[in-house]
Amino acid sequence: MLGPLLGSIAIALLLGTIVARIEVHWWWIRCFEFPRLQIASLALVTAILTVFFVDDSQWYWVALIASGTTLIIQANYILPWTRIWPVQVMAAESPEAERTVTLLIANVLMPNHRTERLIEMIKHHQPDIVLTLESDQWWQDQLDPVLAENWPHSVKVPLDNLYGMHLYSRLALENTSIEWLIQDDIPSIHTNITLDNGERIRLYAVHPRPPAPSESEKSLWRDAELLLIGKKIHEDPKPTLVAGDLNDVAWSRTTRLFCRVGGMLDPRRGRGMFSTFHAKYPLLRWPLDHIFVTEHFTLVSMQRLGAFGSDHFPILATLCYRPSRKDENKAPEASAEERQEASETIQEGKTEKQET
Repeated sequence: MLGPLLGSIAIALLLGTIVARIEVHWWWIRCFEFPRLQIASLALVTAILTVFFVDDSQWYWVALIASGTTLIIQANYILPWTRIWPVQVMAAESPEAERTVTLLIANVLMPNHRTERLIEMIKHHQPDIVLTLESDQWWQDQLDPVLAENWPHSVKVPLDNLYGMHLYSRLALENTSIEWLIQDDIPSIHTNITLDNGERIRLYAVHPRPPAPSESEKSLWRDAELLLIGKKIHEDPKPTLVAGDLNDVAWSRTTRLFCRVGGMLDPRRGRGMFSTFHAKYPLLRWPLDHIFVTEHFTLVSMQRLGAFGSDHFPILATLCYRPSRKDENKAPEASAEERQEASETIQEGKTEKQET
């Protein structure tokens, strides 16, 4: 009986792996891109159990081939986010303090009212930039008195629809705007940051709507927003950071296309996944909170911080603006066909309305 069971599990895992490669926007297809590590782990366990406990030759080979194929395909996606892979953003060498910027990103979970732990983290790590997501007016009222003195520059978008965001900065902000790129209830923050040495970098803070049955029947609008930002970066190339909860995993087709379109680098590649969601379920975690950089930056440090009551862990990263080393970072490039695909997705996202 173990042979048919393991064979069926292996086939199901392989089907889930294949489904994730279908190029459509429906949420129930796109959701298979998220648990690649979990599917790969289950495939490995299935293969091991098959080797040791299955005697039926027919089911033995079905289970072993299906689970092995699944493992190979999934490993191809997730290995770049492990330490055995080359890093994509070079490590900083003797970083100058006036050239560095430290960001702390936290999806607070709007109903979560446990502010103390997050405030302790902010005070302890003293980031230059604090970006909160899902923050409403209540969160703003808690954070403003605490952060106003040391983080005097701010952009505030308090919303009660789970897509509010707040940006608090020690560094001066210029040319700041709040944009509603694809959907009129999903904001993003665009601003220039002046480093201590007077040089300016660009920051996009984003939190697109996820493809999920309670949120959006398609990933179209999330994909369109990410690709539109990538297109903006390509058309106006400046030293740029993109940060936020992308509601997408680092290895998804959309995120990788966004990186190629915008020439963006992922500092986690070659260093680890830094999975930030779900904070309460260790076996169901994947990297949803991101920091992407252009080739002008090197990485000083990056870490996932502890839980504070949200379903997300905060992420903390210190980057050094070193344009003299940009040749060491090989930025990905999109082909003409990929740029056309991105433009079509953006246009479709702008014109197609979400069903409510």
